[in-house]
Amino acid sequence: MPAANKSCQGRWKARGRRAFCSLTASALAGLLSSGCAVGPDFKIPHAPEVPLIPKALNAPGSAGGERQKFKRGIDIPGAWWRLFRSRSLNSLIERALRDNYDLKTAQAALRVAHANVEAQRGAFFPTINASYLPSRQKAATAEDLSPPTNSGAPYFTLHTAQLTIAYVPDVFGGIRRQVESLEATAESQRLALEASYLTLTSNIALAAVQEASIRGQIDATQKIIKIEKELLVFLKQQLDAGQVSEVDVAAQEAALAQAEQAPPPLQKALAVQRDLLTALSGHFAGEGLPERFEFSALHLPHDLPVSVSSRVVEQRPDIRAAEANLHSAVALVGVAVANRLPQFNLSGNAGRTAMQFPHLFNPAPQFLFWTIAGNVTQTIFDGFTLEQRQRAAEAGWDQAAAMYCSTVVTAFQNVADALQTVELDGVALRAAIAAERAAEKSLRLTREQLELGQVSALQLLNAQQVYLTALINVVLAKANRYADTIALFQALGGGWWNRSDVDADEVRDRWDHTLVVVKGG
Repeated sequence: MPAANKSCQGRWKARGRRAFCSLTASALAGLLSSGCAVGPDFKIPHAPEVPLIPKALNAPGSAGGERQKFKRGIDIPGAWWRLFRSRSLNSLIERALRDNYDLKTAQAALRVAHANVEAQRGAFFPTINASYLPSRQKAATAEDLSPPTNSGAPYFTLHTAQLTIAYVPDVFGGIRRQVESLEATAESQRLALEASYLTLTSNIALAAVQEASIRGQIDATQKIIKIEKELLVFLKQQLDAGQVSEVDVAAQEAALAQAEQAPPPLQKALAVQRDLLTALSGHFAGEGLPERFEFSALHLPHDLPVSVSSRVVEQRPDIRAAEANLHSAVALVGVAVANRLPQFNLSGNAGRTAMQFPHLFNPAPQFLFWTIAGNVTQTIFDGFTLEQRQRAAEAGWDQAAAMYCSTVVTAFQNVADALQTVELDGVALRAAIAAERAAEKSLRLTREQLELGQVSALQLLNAQQVYLTALINVVLAKANRYADTIALFQALGGGWWNRSDVDADEVRDRWDHTLVVVKGG
């Protein structure tokens, strides 16, 4: 196991054992007087002190007229996609943030979690019920039984109104731990909502890049088709002049036919891609998509952020969500411990009983009744159910700690991959552009030599194929550079902490003002 991972999980296990060893009889006496909550207190895990990548970064350099450089310490804007300076991309993402149903689902889930916390907070207060019970009764009329009324009539009406109060004092903090667990769960749901925003915006940006890539490939195939048509006309003229054979013309016709097979699959892929973008925006494919994406309208950000390891832990919504889940699991251990301790209950009721309804409002004491009771219950034997539930909570704690460490490791892998691929994408694009220029020059010279009769038509066909491949490779290299830049912003958290652009933030801000997360003793 890597050192960072071992220290991460080992720290949580050691802390848990110390907390349970302190749960002695003397500690219980102190809890009764101080009102502290039993169980371990949650502590925010420390960020791993390891580098994000194993070597120093170099600047990506320039390619295709756009230069990018890594810049440490710069913050990521909430609307990071605006750095690509595309009006079409901005308008599409704004519409998606307003209409996408996955976001609406996550927003509703956050409201559910918020309501569950407030519902659990109600356990801090007594429960008060009011009741009114009218009844019409007939008493037995045997001679040896006294009638229930002074008049001796067997029929009478009884009106009873009362208030009932029940209260469970949170002596050992079990309710507080339950609230703490639900608060952490709600925090996890809030971060899941932020992750949904990041995933949606990243997917739309990537899909837009893919559409631009497909359009670029279509343009490349159309360009090579035009060239091959021109060469076919030229070869037919050469055939009439007796300088080439029919075999050479037939080979060029076959090459043209093969090139003309490329656009239909690309057109199909383009239609599917636009349907995807329409669906991501929360609309039906039949409604159409007003935006159109090409590389000429997309611009790479000049400055790329590079975060230190501690910032990655703070910025990644999946890490923060895993931290909140860990917090919830720690609190549930306290709930399990509290359930094994004595349970206190207080109850009381007060009311009035009368045979006539107006007498319920008579202040005379003979109509009044009340009861006050207290109860303490300690489970002596339950088939080890509560003990096993505590062990299950401890195992859940270990599980959440391991999942947190796994999430951190995966996040660091994502960031390292994104940083290194962005660095190499510039090199790849420069090589692709150089290859495309060389292939274009080779095709032009081969055609000139064919006109002079110095090369065969087969060499021209090879030059055409090399040029077509080079054109496609340039398009793919550009797409990779855009896609990996988007992946870098996504890996670094996407600037969700700077977002204030959608109505769902009102839910988040309202929740932030009421959320009280216990992080310490």
